[in-house]
Amino acid sequence: MAQLSSRRRHALLAVPVGLALTASLGFLPGAASAAQQGATATKATATTDGPLLSYVINTGTDRATLGKVKKAVTAAGGSIVTTYDRIGVIVAHSKNPEFAKTLRAVPGVQSAGATRTAPISTAATTDVGKPEKLKLPKSSALAAERSLASGKEPLEGLQWDLPAIKADQAAKINPGSRKVTVGVIDTGVDDTHPDLAPNFSASQSASCVSGKADTTPGAWRPFDPDTDYHGTHVAGTIAAARNGVGVAGVAPNVKVSGIKVSTAKDSFFYAESVVCAFVFAADHGVAVTNNSYYVDPWLFNCADDPDQKAIAESVGRATKYAQGKGIVNVASAGNSNFDLAAKEIIDTSSPNDTTPGSRKIDPAKCLDVPAQLPGVVTVSATGPKSLKSFYSNYGSNVIDVAAPGGDKYQVPELPAKDGRILSTMPGGDYAYLQGTSMAGPHVAGVAALLKSAHPKSSPQEIQWLLKAQADNPGCSTAPYDPDGDGKIDGVCAGTKHVNNFYGYGIVDALDAVQD
Repeated sequence: MAQLSSRRRHALLAVPVGLALTASLGFLPGAASAAQQGATATKATATTDGPLLSYVINTGTDRATLGKVKKAVTAAGGSIVTTYDRIGVIVAHSKNPEFAKTLRAVPGVQSAGATRTAPISTAATTDVGKPEKLKLPKSSALAAERSLASGKEPLEGLQWDLPAIKADQAAKINPGSRKVTVGVIDTGVDDTHPDLAPNFSASQSASCVSGKADTTPGAWRPFDPDTDYHGTHVAGTIAAARNGVGVAGVAPNVKVSGIKVSTAKDSFFYAESVVCAFVFAADHGVAVTNNSYYVDPWLFNCADDPDQKAIAESVGRATKYAQGKGIVNVASAGNSNFDLAAKEIIDTSSPNDTTPGSRKIDPAKCLDVPAQLPGVVTVSATGPKSLKSFYSNYGSNVIDVAAPGGDKYQVPELPAKDGRILSTMPGGDYAYLQGTSMAGPHVAGVAALLKSAHPKSSPQEIQWLLKAQADNPGCSTAPYDPDGDGKIDGVCAGTKHVNNFYGYGIVDALDAVQD
């Protein structure tokens, strides 16, 4: 993890297709009402001899349909965890191996599928590694005063990423509005960190791990600070306060909230948790969400697989709902150096909660969720030299903008000593990480500055401003060989203004507060 913040880290919104009951289920047209047929079908297949799995069922949003589908869920051997009526998403658990298939045959159900391949609470453990921490000695009041007098935080000299997007200059003009909150949908946020505590919004924070929001005080904190540090690092990049301690965030005066979605011990981000997070953010006044992950267990969710289709549709409904409430959703593009616009991609990591296999992916039909969902700002990563980071995914008409994510092969100018991103860690620590996970929060921070300057602007307008103000380095004439091994690791294609590596360019925080 000291080298790369990978799957945490960083879902295809399928066209809803209602599946009618067929004669194979023992029904003839007109033999019974749709509701009766649905109930009978589910009763006929309600067995409990399989593993306990979690499911999402996507339905119509009218009361009658929701009521019938809920009854069908129970009849099929399922228990309802929660229902998001406004977007027509039901979260359920079941041991019935035929549960999803049975529900897909119920009138009013547009898609249904398991959100995981491992039984609940027994998913495979993921080794997330150990970050390279930088312990900051407890600062005295005098040290804090000196830091504030100099206009820089004690560790700001190591943050090459702030001047790279002019965030240091922007902070002197407008550090962001207290009316703007960025929701960090991630592994949880340590709100006790001295750099985060001044800006943390507990009233807009929760745990969504179960698929249902838990607002118990502290529920948003990491399960294990030694492994679930990702969200705290992200939060610091967005909004670490300029308070004479540690580092500075891109938008150091906006509020930040933690919406925890990763499971305990294994840190998986399942669809029901992510759906909960977007809906919670939308209903609690969050202005921007940061999504540095992909929805597990599939690196890509494909329309021709019924489970993956249901996952993508449920999350897609949730992001659309959030956007309708005025939220700008920002997501990281991923760390596999994939061309997301290629004709074919080989995915060897899915499903990651049991035993991964190898599969050929058609990017036109299989998308990274939530990064490639409609309306989401998709972010690639750059290093200190404003070049695409060696790991960053890219793709024409996929990447919207770019931002610093760190790159161990790109050496920054002094006094910065490391090409990765320095930010906050649980327990008052600081650490270097790199990944598109680190690029996304830079964009979320700039989006928060734009929302501060243009509070009435819609998510579409903010996204347009992000693109219009971005500075595009363009495609270099030199071969793209970041590790210097003589092998070409990608081809930059496009124009000076829009290309597959940087989209419209690297975001500009100074422009965000001046225009």
